[in-house]
Order: sequence, then C-alpha cells, then structure tokens
Amino acid sequence: MTITLKKSLIGCKKDQIATARSLGLKKVGDKAEQPDNAPTQGKIKKIRHLVEVSE
Repeated sequence: MTITLKKSLIGCKKDQIATARSLGLKKVGDKAEQPDNAPTQGKIKKIRHLVEVSE
C-alpha cells in the first residue's frame, strides 16, 4: 500500500510525528510503500487525519 502525507506535522503531538517518521514520512507530499499488515494499519489509524492511503 502507498501512504502519502497530506497535512503538515507542525503542531502535532510528538507521538504522531514519531509514527509518521516510522512510516517514512517527513514532509508534506512524501510517499512511502508499506506492507498491508496489522502494525502498519495501527500506525495509519493513529495518524489517519494526516495521511491518504491507496492500494
């Protein structure tokens, strides 16, 4: 699955920023390929308001 960071991390909580970084997202527009598994789904759920997911 492809994850795209759609909103800025400025003003987000530290744990949300860390989650985005662990997915490989640093700035708006960054895209990362991640496997579709339970840990990745949990990370996406934590920052779902900041990202867009496509298969």
